Amino acid sequence: MRILLAEDDAMLGDGLRAGLRQQGFQVDWVRDGLAAERELCSGEYQAAVLDLGLPQKDGMDVLQAIRGKKVATPILVLTARDAVPDRIKGLDLGADDYVLKPVDLYELGARIRSLVRRSHGQTQDLLTCGAVQMNPAGREVTFEGQVVTLSTREFDLLHALMLAVGRVMSREQLEQQLYSWGHEVESNAVEVHIHHLRKKLKPELIQTVRGVGYTLLRAKDTA
Repeated sequence: MRILLAEDDAMLGDGLRAGLRQQGFQVDWVRDGLAAERELCSGEYQAAVLDLGLPQKDGMDVLQAIRGKKVATPILVLTARDAVPDRIKGLDLGADDYVLKPVDLYELGARIRSLVRRSHGQTQDLLTCGAVQMNPAGREVTFEGQVVTLSTREFDLLHALMLAVGRVMSREQLEQQLYSWGHEVESNAVEVHIHHLRKKLKPELIQTVRGVGYTLLRAKDTA
């Protein structure tokens, strides 16, 4: 799951990025409001963690700008501003969650997963598609009740498909979810991961839509 972190404090930002990466997130880190707005408008992120006290453009202004441009990316505001009017303003401008510093990293990860889950219309913590069940928090996948060992990329790709079950995702969209800045993407990486997933799970579970991309079939379609 690829997320954007907008935080200008170098020490805090480095700690947040490292802690979220340990939980399996792909994290791109920006340090000012203009960069945060630009990246959010790219539409490449499942969620964003946004500090309000950013240089060049305040976080509140970033929120107002991206919501004005109909950017629907879930936004978690992480800030030291604890006044109730600030929290109300942030939520009214389009924030989806609001957390005060300092925050426990595992709570932050759980809140991000919750935001992403809800944004995809998922109400349960566990994701299920037929005989495949995924626990995003524990990064565990089972097939017909048996644990399946997946690589980091395989897990992330399956997670992206399970969040979008029944919809087609292009190779480019999947690459965006698998790789953060600084990671080289091999031309056939997605195809290789799809091949491995098909071998480890039900082969027909992941369908190729020629010229478009890949889709995870709903349970009724794989019976």
